[in-house]
Amino acid sequence: MINSQLLDYIKQQLLKGEDKEIILNELLGSGWAEKDIQEGFNTVNVSTPAPKNVLDSSLNETVNVAVVLKPKKHLLIKIVKYILLIIAIIWVGLEIFNFFEYVQIKNEYIQNSSNNDPVVRMYSFKPRYEPVILQEFYNIFPSQNPNMGMVAYKPVVYLYPTQAKKVKIELDYKGRLIADYPTYDYSKKGWEVTAYPDGKIINIDGKEYSYLFWEGKPAVPVNFDLSTGFIVKGEDTVKFLQNTLSKMGLTPKEYNEFIVYWYPKMKDNKYNFIHFAGKEYTDTAPLVITPTPDSVLRVFMVFKSLNETVEMKPQEIKSFKRTGFSVVEWGGTELGE
Repeated sequence: MINSQLLDYIKQQLLKGEDKEIILNELLGSGWAEKDIQEGFNTVNVSTPAPKNVLDSSLNETVNVAVVLKPKKHLLIKIVKYILLIIAIIWVGLEIFNFFEYVQIKNEYIQNSSNNDPVVRMYSFKPRYEPVILQEFYNIFPSQNPNMGMVAYKPVVYLYPTQAKKVKIELDYKGRLIADYPTYDYSKKGWEVTAYPDGKIINIDGKEYSYLFWEGKPAVPVNFDLSTGFIVKGEDTVKFLQNTLSKMGLTPKEYNEFIVYWYPKMKDNKYNFIHFAGKEYTDTAPLVITPTPDSVLRVFMVFKSLNETVEMKPQEIKSFKRTGFSVVEWGGTELGE
């Protein structure tokens, strides 16, 4: 049976003098089937438009466009429902994967704990379950995360170009900066300085600095690989750091500044577990430097106070060779209890 609204609409448009082709295209675009439209034309059977003053009073009422477009509305609702269903399926799938990943990590942690694994005793954080939607919220609003990782203390960046040049340093930190000196310019997305071969830095504010300093809290805990490292007596910490940092490639000026900052926090501990992080740190705090330096050294120490010594596989220390425009950074963090 032909829809009465469709029939009235065709009748009204024809009487207004609209071309059948135009009416057909409009109705097809609104979701009506061509078969129903043609049947409507055959039923109306109007060959020529009538003058407006002789139109039947029943046709003077404007056909409700919302009703004519009803099939299109229903189609849109169906599309929206399908999209929401697909999103829900993907979300559930991600949540299932997230949960099993958490279970795997937790089981490894429990197993290592039962085996009295020394790595667990230096664990940077205990595994905890967080729904995917909550993780995404914390990624957008990291300051709202009550489980933010440990502070990245005093990373400082030294610049050593072969000649005086303007340099831009962008820090894409996955977290929140809590201190910076000179001030990190968010409007320019970084520091803009003039660097000199002797390490002197002139910031955009016209003042001279020895290095660029920042501190921050990551949006999520960083899972450092603590399977290797060093167990050092508190009283031997200075000697260890002098030798190790020198081997890594820091100059006496750089490693002395490192030791002056960290030694007071470590000297009274009976033992210190010390590990130098790699990709776990650089992925959390990527640096983009323009122009691109020829060589970059980023030293980030992770340490924890211990009351007794434990067996630990020594970490391999690689030497750094400075070539051309060199950039050096050091910083660190202390693992919680």
